[in-house]
Amino acid sequence: MKKNTIKVNPAFEKRLREEYNRLKQPDLKEKEIINMVWKNNRTQCLSNANEIAERMSNITCTFIDDLCNPDDDEECSNKAMVTSDKKKEQSAPVYVMTKAVPLPRMSHWSAMQQNFKTEDETFLNNYPNLDEAVLDNDPNFMDELVAKYDGKFHDDSEFELLDDKILVELVKAMIPYQSNNLQENTQNKDSCQMTTIQIKSPSQEIFVAISKIFESGKTADEIREKYIELTKVMEPKLPSSNIDGPDADSLSFEQSVNSYQTLFCRRCFKFDCYTHDLPSDSETNFKKRETQEVEESLKPCSKECYKIFKKTNINNKKNEIEAATSSSFIEPDDVWTGSDQSLFRVLRNSFSNNYCAIARGLQTKTCQQVYQFSLGEPLELVESKLASSQVIEKQKKVETDLWKKHFLKDASEIKWSNYTPCDDVGECGKNCSCFAIGNCCEKYCNCSLKCSNRYPGCSCKGRCNTKLCGCRLALRECDPDVCKCDARQPDNDKLICDNVNIQRGLKKHLLMAISDVVGWGIFLKAGAKANEFISEYCGEIISQEEADRRGAVYDKQNCSYLFNLNNEYSIDATRKGNKIRFANHSERPNCYAKIFRVNGDHRIGIFAKREIQPGEELFLHYSEHFIGHF
Repeated sequence: MKKNTIKVNPAFEKRLREEYNRLKQPDLKEKEIINMVWKNNRTQCLSNANEIAERMSNITCTFIDDLCNPDDDEECSNKAMVTSDKKKEQSAPVYVMTKAVPLPRMSHWSAMQQNFKTEDETFLNNYPNLDEAVLDNDPNFMDELVAKYDGKFHDDSEFELLDDKILVELVKAMIPYQSNNLQENTQNKDSCQMTTIQIKSPSQEIFVAISKIFESGKTADEIREKYIELTKVMEPKLPSSNIDGPDADSLSFEQSVNSYQTLFCRRCFKFDCYTHDLPSDSETNFKKRETQEVEESLKPCSKECYKIFKKTNINNKKNEIEAATSSSFIEPDDVWTGSDQSLFRVLRNSFSNNYCAIARGLQTKTCQQVYQFSLGEPLELVESKLASSQVIEKQKKVETDLWKKHFLKDASEIKWSNYTPCDDVGECGKNCSCFAIGNCCEKYCNCSLKCSNRYPGCSCKGRCNTKLCGCRLALRECDPDVCKCDARQPDNDKLICDNVNIQRGLKKHLLMAISDVVGWGIFLKAGAKANEFISEYCGEIISQEEADRRGAVYDKQNCSYLFNLNNEYSIDATRKGNKIRFANHSERPNCYAKIFRVNGDHRIGIFAKREIQPGEELFLHYSEHFIGHF
C-alpha cells in the first residue's frame, strides 16, 4: 500500500472536528427528541398501569358456592375458606390444575414469500447471545468474530457515525479551509486586501485528515473514491416531470424514459426491485438490442393513411398545413400536447418511421397527423449505439454451444455462477461476460436473439417432469417467453407443464406446529406424491462473505438457516423467510432441496422424496449445502 506523505496541519484537523460536530448536531438533537418521547411515553404507561391497579384494588370479588355439585364432581368436594377484603368468609371449590406444557422457544422472524437481497453488515451490531459454556470451550471466539468485521462495532468508532450524507457535507465544508485554497493572499500595498479563490474540487489533504482522525481503517484514496462515487449519485438527475395529462411538459426521449432506466427492474417488472441490483449511473445508457425492424405494410392502413398523403405534392401540402395552423381555429385532434410529443419521441425510437404503428400507440392521432408532426422533429434514434454492431465482423460460431455442454454432464455437479445480463451487441464471443463464467445468455441479455450462447428453451409436448426435458435436465424451470412447451399457459387449472412451480408459487399448504422431534416443525396439510413440489425456500440473499460471518455465530448457537445459492450468494432464512424454514433435520428425510435457475435467478425448491401422507411432518437432510442444524 502506498504510504501517504501529505502532512496535515493541526489547525486543519481542529477545524475538521469542529465541522463534523456542527454537522452532527441535527442528528444528535433528533436522537434526544426520540429519547425524550420514549421516556414520556414510558412514564405515561406506568401511570396508566398504576391507575388501573388502584382501580382494581377497590373491586370486591363475589364467590359463588353453587357452581358445582359435589355428588357429580369429586374435585368439588374439596373446599377452601376465602376471606374477602370485607372480612367476610366464603367457601370455594378447589380444583387441581394440570401442568401446562410451555411452547418451544422461537427467535423473531419476518414472514415473506420471496427472496430479499440484503447488503453486507460491515460492522458488528452487538455481541451475540451465547451460552457461557460455549465461550468457555472457545475463549478466542469473540476475538475471531470481531476480526471478521475488521474490528469495527456500531458505536466504537467515530467513522461509523460518518454516514454517506455527513461524509459528502464534511468534505464540501472543508474545501474553503484546505491549504491550497485557504487564502491565496494577494497583498495589495494600497488596499492591503486579501482575495480568496474558491476551488470546487477537494484536495487530498481533506481525505488524509479524515482517514487519520476517524481511524476508519480506510486509506485516504479509498475515502476519496467513495466521495467521488457518492457525489455522482447525488448529482441532480434528468427532470422527472409527469409525462401524462394536458399540463405535461414536452420532454426528450432520454427525459421521458429516465425513471424507467434508473428505477425500473426489467427482469421482474417492478420499481425499486429488492431482488436485483439497480443499474448504476454508468449503466443507465442502455444499448439497443439488435432486432428485426417491424415490417411495415405497403398498403395504406386507412383512407387517410400518410402513404396516400406522401404521393401528393409534399411542398404544397406543407404550405396548406402552415396556413391551417396559423388560422385562429385549430381542430382539437391537431393539437399536440406535451404528453403527445413525449410519447411520440419514445415510440419513434422503437418503430423508427413506421408512422402507422406509432399512431396505434398514441391512439389520439392518425398516422397522417403523426407524419406531419415528424417533419418538424429531428430524428433521435439510437443509431450510434447500433452502428458498432454493423462494424463488428461476424464471429465464427462456436463448434459446441455452451448451453449444450450443460447436458453433457450431471447438472447437480455444476457450481452455477450468478447471472448478470451481458451488454454485447450482436452475437457473443469469448469476451462475453456470460460465456466467461459458464452461463448461458438469457432473454435479458442485450445480445442478438441469434446468439449461439443463448439458451434456446425446450420443445416438450408433455409435462416436462423427466430428464427428457432439456430444462429439467439443466436444472432450469421452463421459461414461458423462450420455451415452446405449455409453460406460457396463463390458467393454472389448464396448465400441463410441471416445471413452472417456483415462478408461479404453486406450493402446498403448510402448517406450523410443535415438532415431534424438537422445537417447532412444519407439517403438510394435504398429501404429496414423490418428487412433487412442496414449497420454495425463501430468505435473505446475502453474499458469501456475509454468510461466513453469520455462520460463525449460527454454528455456536447450533441453529442455522443458511443455504448456499451459488458461488456469490447464499440464502439466510434466520431473520426473514417463509414457513418451510421450520423443517427439521433427519437422517431419513421425506423431502429434498434442489436449486433451479428460474428466469435467470437461482431459487431453492423443496420437493417430496417419497409419498407423504396428510398431516405428516416434513424433514430435510442438511447436506453440504446447509450450515448447522435447526
